[in-house]
Amino acid sequence: MKNVHEFLKYQVVSNKTPSVQYAFFNIDAIVCEGKYGLSDVKSNTPVSSLTTYNLFSVTKTFTALAVLQLAQAGKLELSDNVSDYLSEMPYSEKMTVEQLLNHSAGIPNPLPLRWIHLSTEHQGFNRDSFFKAIFNKYPKLAAKPGSIFKYSNLGYVLLGQLIEKVSGQTFEAYITENILEPCGISAGTLGFEIDPTVHAVGYQKWWSFNNAILGLLIDKKKFMGAKEGDWKPFNHFYTNGTPYGGMVGTGNALIKYAQALLRKDSLLLNDIYKSLLFTESVINKVPTGMSLSWYTGALKGHKYLAHAGGGGGYYVELRIYPALGMGSVIMFNRSGMTDERILDKTDSYFLTDSSRILANGN
Repeated sequence: MKNVHEFLKYQVVSNKTPSVQYAFFNIDAIVCEGKYGLSDVKSNTPVSSLTTYNLFSVTKTFTALAVLQLAQAGKLELSDNVSDYLSEMPYSEKMTVEQLLNHSAGIPNPLPLRWIHLSTEHQGFNRDSFFKAIFNKYPKLAAKPGSIFKYSNLGYVLLGQLIEKVSGQTFEAYITENILEPCGISAGTLGFEIDPTVHAVGYQKWWSFNNAILGLLIDKKKFMGAKEGDWKPFNHFYTNGTPYGGMVGTGNALIKYAQALLRKDSLLLNDIYKSLLFTESVINKVPTGMSLSWYTGALKGHKYLAHAGGGGGYYVELRIYPALGMGSVIMFNRSGMTDERILDKTDSYFLTDSSRILANGN
């Protein structure tokens, strides 16, 4: 395809997604952006810059940043044992804060697709009670702490509890006051509450393997509506584990967050701790492909840090290129169950092997 806009439009016209949003940006501005398709198929509502999406595991980058902020403030050490802070630690084995951050604590990772609740149930939902039962159901570690890389959503549940214990605030309040507000992110554009007037409806393709197996994983009558064309819509829902996947937001708000991280001596984290956050972890001499929450990679020789967020109804990727002072974000209101690295395709329109940036994506 000739340019990034053709690629984005193709995602909609070929029925791969009801909508897509994409932006390539530098520290100060958006270089190129595109928005196509519908945020709500039934009402024929076009997607806009105000449309919010479930961000799922992109949330983990905020959780990790919060932990590093607390370390920078001298309130904890990455080498500390987690049990020193959490009196009801579900595992007796010693594991460090850093091991939770880089997914080497050995904590099991059951499939989290069913760990959701409707927006109408949100006010009365207690995540600590819910996950106490989950930890009781999975009482044994999957590996010895520090021995291997093993991705775990439950590990970030513990990090969320750690943040609350050390800061004395709720997880949501800490993230809002120490990350979102300093970035100048407006309330309602990135956070923890769904506004049904701007939130995209999430969809699953009707004729698909994932739709066939969803009935085995969730109560489709409860969480999904009637078929709309080629799509099966989700009713608005929250992820039970806020620290590993509970944020919702717009693409522009994610850009502000990424731009703040990219700046030297960032107002979010000094360069020393930012280097710790972004350095790829090596476990038993084996590079893991992940730093303290961000996946590592390279495109056309340019190193990047990235995280995808996927699940029922939504798929998002956020990426930064620290050496270039640039980044990108892409958002879909269709299900995504794996790290698809779609930004490899879109960002290729802007990056060349010689480090020259093509400003218009042509």
